[in-house]
Amino acid sequence: MFTKPLPGRTTAAAEGEVVVFLIGMRINHFWAPHHWLPVFLGMPRMLRELSRDPASGLLHFQLLTGSPRTYYVVQYWESAEKLLAYAGAPEKLHRRSWGTIHRFERLGRRHVGIWHETYVVPPGNYESLYGDMPPYGLGAATGTVPAERRGRTARDRFAHGTAPAPAGE
Repeated sequence: MFTKPLPGRTTAAAEGEVVVFLIGMRINHFWAPHHWLPVFLGMPRMLRELSRDPASGLLHFQLLTGSPRTYYVVQYWESAEKLLAYAGAPEKLHRRSWGTIHRFERLGRRHVGIWHETYVVPPGNYESLYGDMPPYGLGAATGTVPAERRGRTARDRFAHGTAPAPAGE
């Protein structure tokens, strides 16, 4: 699908806290697809499940590759609580996928590596800029606004998200 670029400079319309979740896998042994293929195929299934449920809290995701061995997903979430609720829900695909990975680990095969990182970013600690780009990354997750609304420089855009100090301080 081709998304038309937005002309000029835009920035993410995010307000408040931003939750970024990175998750990925590394194929350690290509000759063992029966071990890494279930892990590889599990993520698209979970992303479809999440995308069908707007209440899940997943705002946007981007599939990426780091090398022929490494694949990962950048995800933006409404809150850490919703991310953790999905991860722990026994009726959701994540629990079954995690069980499969644990079985492989117990067998000691080490054919596939997995990792994740979660970042809860407070207001005033993120900024973005897109030049003649379609909505991407955080901008795709939260929408975009003209960059000038948030400031001409990165410093100005950082300051936009900083709450003013309470009176008397």
